[in-house]
Amino acid sequence: MERKIKIAVQKSGRLNADSLKLLKDCGISIDNGKDQLKASASNFPLEVLYLRNGDIPQYLRDGVVDIAIIGENVLIEKGADIAIAEKLGFSKCRVSLAVPKDVSYKTIKDLDGAKIATSYPNTVKEYFKKFGIIPDVHIISGSVEIAPNIGLSDAICDIVSSGSTLFKNNLKEVEVMLKSEAVLAVSPTINTENKKILDKLQFRIQAVLKARESKYILMNAPNDKIETIIKLLPGMRSPTVLPLAEEGWSSIHTVIEKGSFWEVLDKLKENGAEGLLVIPIEKMVL
Repeated sequence: MERKIKIAVQKSGRLNADSLKLLKDCGISIDNGKDQLKASASNFPLEVLYLRNGDIPQYLRDGVVDIAIIGENVLIEKGADIAIAEKLGFSKCRVSLAVPKDVSYKTIKDLDGAKIATSYPNTVKEYFKKFGIIPDVHIISGSVEIAPNIGLSDAICDIVSSGSTLFKNNLKEVEVMLKSEAVLAVSPTINTENKKILDKLQFRIQAVLKARESKYILMNAPNDKIETIIKLLPGMRSPTVLPLAEEGWSSIHTVIEKGSFWEVLDKLKENGAEGLLVIPIEKMVL
C-alpha cells in the first residue's frame, strides 16, 4: 500500500479555498466530493483532512495529521510548540486590540483593569505580560465585536483584515499585537518516510510561491542603452539579450519581483525601453 502524507486544511472559509488552490497550482489533483471530510490526491501521495481550524494544532501534536495549512495566529494561540516549515503569503491578517470609537486611548496602560473579550486568551495574556499588565479576559467564541456594545467588555482582541467589521460595530483599532498569514505547519511526530514526501511538496510550493511574486518581462531597447537598462533590473542571475531584426536594437528578457514592479517599469521607460510586455509566471524553480 502506498504511503501517503496527511494534510489538514480548514473545513470551510477563505483559508480552505486558498489552501486548495495552492495544492492545485502545485499540480496536485484532489478528488473531493461535496461535504467530504477526507479526500485523496490522484497523482501525489497525499490525503486531505478537512478540519475545524481551532482543532488542527492538537491533531498535529497528536500525529493524526503530518502537516497542515493553518493561520499563523491559530498556531501562536494554540500550538506555539509546533514547527512552521513554510510561510505561504496568503490569508494575511493581524490580531489587534480595539476599543469603542469614543474612548480616549493613548497607550496599552489605558487598558490596565479593562475587560477584554476575545477568542485568543493566550495571545492577549502574553502580549499584556510584556507591559506588566494582567488582563481581565472574557473568552468568547464567534463574533466578539458586539461585546463592548452590550456592556460585556471594555475592549476586544480579534483578527482584522480590512477593518470594516470594526467600523460597522463602532470600534477603532488601537494595538496590532501580531501579524499573521497562512503557514505550512509540521507535526512533531512526522516520520522519515513522510518527511521525504513533505520535502517534495515543499519544493513544489516554493516554485509556486516564487512565481506568484514575480513577473516575466520583455522589452526592446537601443543597443547603446542596454548597459544602463541591465543595471536597473533586479531580477534573476542575468537577463537575456537577443538582437532584433532592426539593426541597433535588442530584446531584453528578465524576471522582476512584483513588489518593485511599477517602480522598475517607470525607470526602464525613462531610459529608453520600448514595447514592454509583461507575462505571468506559472512556476519558478531556482
